[in-house]
Amino acid sequence: MDFKLTEEQQMLQKMCRDFALNELKPIAGALDREARYPVEQVKKLSELGLMGVAVPEGEGGSGLDTLSYVIAMEEISAGCASTGVIMSVNNSLYCDPVLKFGNAEQKKLWLQPYASGDKLGCFALTEPGNGSDAGAARTTATRDGDSYRIEGQKAWITNAHEADAAIVFATTDRALKHKGISAFLVPMDAQGVSVGKHEDKLGIRASSTAVITLDDCRLPAANLLGEPGLGFKIAMATLDGGRIGIAAQALGIARAAFEAARDYAKERQAFGAPIATLQAIQFMLADMATQIDAARLLTYRAAALKDRGVRYTKESAMAKLHASETAMAVATKAIQIFGGNGYVREYPVERHFRDAKITEIYEGTSEIQRVVIAANVLKEIS
Repeated sequence: MDFKLTEEQQMLQKMCRDFALNELKPIAGALDREARYPVEQVKKLSELGLMGVAVPEGEGGSGLDTLSYVIAMEEISAGCASTGVIMSVNNSLYCDPVLKFGNAEQKKLWLQPYASGDKLGCFALTEPGNGSDAGAARTTATRDGDSYRIEGQKAWITNAHEADAAIVFATTDRALKHKGISAFLVPMDAQGVSVGKHEDKLGIRASSTAVITLDDCRLPAANLLGEPGLGFKIAMATLDGGRIGIAAQALGIARAAFEAARDYAKERQAFGAPIATLQAIQFMLADMATQIDAARLLTYRAAALKDRGVRYTKESAMAKLHASETAMAVATKAIQIFGGNGYVREYPVERHFRDAKITEIYEGTSEIQRVVIAANVLKEIS
């Protein structure tokens, strides 16, 4: 595969890098300390066309490809990982499934304002008791004439407090197990919808995460996304694409940690010379750079396959697995290079370390990625 960036992609990369350096990086530490949602910065992402990167222009988006989305995600996340995940959820987990499975009327109401950034979406799959077992949804949706009544709770929902709508997965026929799960477009101001407290998180603290409760929430049947029983398929297809976005977020975190460590190593003096002259430091930097490049190539490959319209489940899992574990490994080495200074908030690498950890957990843990990869390689014919 040829990953030479087009002129348009290079311009996008520069635009996103400039925005990250000038408007995100200087305030990322404060946003983290205060757990403050970046209102103005998200608004500017909308103005730059970054909230619906791969959505066609006719549907409110920028009409670019998945590789362009990956490029943008890496740059934004290098500036502020919290801002990166806000952007990722709206792009990958909300807009993408509405684009793929929504009808014309749903796209007009539930896609166009979100792809343009006028509104914000979220993805409500996980529940307090099911974690990685997405097929064990206890939230129910009961048909009642021309409407559905939804009851249940969704946990760990990114963008919960700011979102205008959620894609909610609920069981419509428990006897069918995962084949009885359906997906619904739920306005967050609907009667019966409430959002819990802000979770006090280790990392990505400037993005909101909360429990969503649906208590006798009644929706028109027109809010069903796709067909009844298609919810599990929608969720799995969405997570395939979402993992590419999180891989790109992890790349951005890893690169930010690496660049901070590299620059610090050139300046920090020990034994009469910069520590960058020490082979121990050089070897760490070499490993960090190699891991990041490998993760980027895996992520670009998954994005390219998605753009070609071929199956990419294994490749997106590989990209997410390697990029997230690279982010943790690189951030850990960055703290080691900084020494004691890496352990205090005056320097950014402790934040990169905390932000990196979640990329190994959400949108499928590293263990789930290994399950997906193993299942696919065992199906391959030699």
